[in-house]
Amino acid sequence: MSFAELIADWDWDDLSLTINGKTAADVRRALAKPKRDLNDFQALISPAAEPFLEQMAQQAAQLTRQRFGNTIQLYIPLYLSNMCSNICTYCGFSMHNPIRRKTLDMVELRREAEAIKQMGFDHLLLVTGESERKVGMAYFAQALPLLREYFSHISMEVQPLAQDEYEQLISLGLDTVLVYQETYHRRTYAEHHTKGKKRDFDWRLATAERLGRAGINKIGLGALIGLDDWRVDSFHVAAHLHYLEQQFWKTRYSLSFPRLRPCTGGLQPKSIMNDRQLVQLICAYRLLNSQVEISLSTRESATFRDQVLPLGITTMSAFSQTQPGGYADGVKPQLEQFEISDERRPEQVVASISRLGFQPVWKDWDRALT
Repeated sequence: MSFAELIADWDWDDLSLTINGKTAADVRRALAKPKRDLNDFQALISPAAEPFLEQMAQQAAQLTRQRFGNTIQLYIPLYLSNMCSNICTYCGFSMHNPIRRKTLDMVELRREAEAIKQMGFDHLLLVTGESERKVGMAYFAQALPLLREYFSHISMEVQPLAQDEYEQLISLGLDTVLVYQETYHRRTYAEHHTKGKKRDFDWRLATAERLGRAGINKIGLGALIGLDDWRVDSFHVAAHLHYLEQQFWKTRYSLSFPRLRPCTGGLQPKSIMNDRQLVQLICAYRLLNSQVEISLSTRESATFRDQVLPLGITTMSAFSQTQPGGYADGVKPQLEQFEISDERRPEQVVASISRLGFQPVWKDWDRALT
């Protein structure tokens, strides 16, 4: 059974009522258990859990240290292109936005790689708009071998691909793919994806399963917080993770929780998540799953990232530029996907991590050792 088939009969409003109907007794029961299930997760993300946040934070921090030690993995996104064939209401790269379009050629890509490497990064996240004609398999087949000369770990956040295409990219050095469903609510998804291949909810939803069958090392999941009820979307992410871990148990997994940020042509969030609720969600994910990696990007402020770092975070980006050509040339933001919040340079982020008693990790593994 696919994940789409598994959730086909789930009613969004019923799930919302169930989550919001959880009681303090449900939360206490979840916190007392050594191993939690999806029902416990519903309690931990419910309004009833908000008074228990300090206890949740203490347990989450302890579980994270037991599994990951005092390390924080660093990575940086590299935007290859802002070309896009989709219209999405929340994204600055959306085809209908009148921004200047840019795709890095291989000379420019090498210059970006060298600039990033000089800053110390060894984990790279490749990001593009979804334009198969301009930035598709032919482009990726050129870019990956070039970037492998510089970096030990390469992740991608690009358009969903077919299983055989993922297999080809894995053979060229791809380690991780991040694919966010944006929202698991079909009607809301359709409202925000009005043109392009991204309109296909089911093709996107099945991407993680194609990745699992292709043998990818790590899969990143998440929902865009703000498109619909964040609690129900987050429950779907947790259920998706649980399903994938059962089906593809050799694969590693990571979670992210991007909140809507200002961008060209952006929209107001339907569901507002405040900082305290984001802390609650981070802790709930950790209490559900002690093994999953949890990433916090520069969408969040420097102050917030420093405060929540000990609670469950294992991976952080730094000095992110959300436009093509943002590192080597220092181009002014005019092509960006969204505005970042934490603008600190890498050395400032590293100093902050160290000051909090953690070890910044630039490189944690190498293919030669596997």
